[in-house]
Amino acid sequence: MNEEIFRTIVPLPEAPFRIGAAERVLCVGSCFADEMGRRFEEDHFPTLANPFGVMYNPASILHTIERIATQKHSAKAPLSTGEGLGEALPTGERPGIGILTLGTNHVYIERATGEIVDNCQKRPQQLFEERCLSVEECAQYLQRSIQLLREWNPAMKIILTVSPIRYRKYGYHESQLSKATLLMAVEKVIGSGLLYFPSYEILLDELRDYRFYASDMLHPSGQAVDYIYRRLQQCLFSPEARQYVSEWRPIGQALAHRPFQADSPDYLAFRQQTLRQAEAFNRRWGVADAFTND
Repeated sequence: MNEEIFRTIVPLPEAPFRIGAAERVLCVGSCFADEMGRRFEEDHFPTLANPFGVMYNPASILHTIERIATQKHSAKAPLSTGEGLGEALPTGERPGIGILTLGTNHVYIERATGEIVDNCQKRPQQLFEERCLSVEECAQYLQRSIQLLREWNPAMKIILTVSPIRYRKYGYHESQLSKATLLMAVEKVIGSGLLYFPSYEILLDELRDYRFYASDMLHPSGQAVDYIYRRLQQCLFSPEARQYVSEWRPIGQALAHRPFQADSPDYLAFRQQTLRQAEAFNRRWGVADAFTND
């Protein structure tokens, strides 16, 4: 029996580009951007995800890209990761893939300055005003983000997607209105060299079951994120990228292996052999040691 009769399969868009083997990936946006970035990283793509922390709305996404654009001219400019650790992104090749993941159109404005803040830093709620960005405002922030990414790398392949995570604190109806605002904003800016990937639609229509949600019933489960990532691979990965991932995964799994006796001669020999395989893989595919930002 054809299993597809029991569910809706979301059609994948006609992609204007393909992701190549070992291309550098920049993910900015909601915590779903972190999840997708983690999958790219596991598949050995040089990846940078949310270097200044999670950004849920289009204005905060722009703020991250502006900070990167400001610092990209400085060698080894220090960047703060989402975990609060400092890391350096030395000069080198630019990212070829930019993924912007939109979570909500809700923003918080600091009353004293009138500016949108990316993080309230646990300060008293009365210091901020919550507001919803309009479709036009969201589109303007997105357009500016795209412009800055294209100035950084005119050939960058940019993917826009809406996070499937629901926001219970706004109310479920308001959460849907927020997603609709983001979807309409994307529709306004989508154009040449841009792709909208339907992460939101895949979870809601194709994986329409609470077994694909985490225990909070709001976030997609790891299984759901894996499935969405596989669908993105189907849509966007070039044959070379598929071969690259196929060759890397057994090496990556071997490197991730944690033995009971890490100092045993057998494991040390296995580890050294795996490291040699990884080095040979990197040489063959021309993989850089680290993500770089200029």
